Amino acid sequence: MLADSSVVAIVPVNDMARAKRFYTETLGLTLTKESPEDTRLESGAGTAIGLYETPYGGKAEHTLASWKVDDLDAEMSQLRSKGVTFEEYDLPGIKTVDGVAETETMRGAWFKDSEGNILCLTEDR
Repeated sequence: MLADSSVVAIVPVNDMARAKRFYTETLGLTLTKESPEDTRLESGAGTAIGLYETPYGGKAEHTLASWKVDDLDAEMSQLRSKGVTFEEYDLPGIKTVDGVAETETMRGAWFKDSEGNILCLTEDR
């Protein structure tokens, strides 16, 4: 069934033009499909982000997509150089220091896209 199918993270956006600029210019994703009903950006082999325009973009208060990276510090540095700000959290079970939360098995950092959606970077330990 679905185990052999690719999956696409679908992200709601308020302003499609602004969001496309953010995902292509800031995050470096490649725009692969653009139509009124389906805008897709490639992110690694076989994975994609889909964008759709809605007044509800940026309303979710949870992570919508997460990238596994080999070097969290390097990725954060590169994104910071493009104006990305990493979130600070102090919640039960998760506390960030300079934007990074650490556990025994991973390191993670969260940031918002141009629409206010929460995105994440993780590095396995």
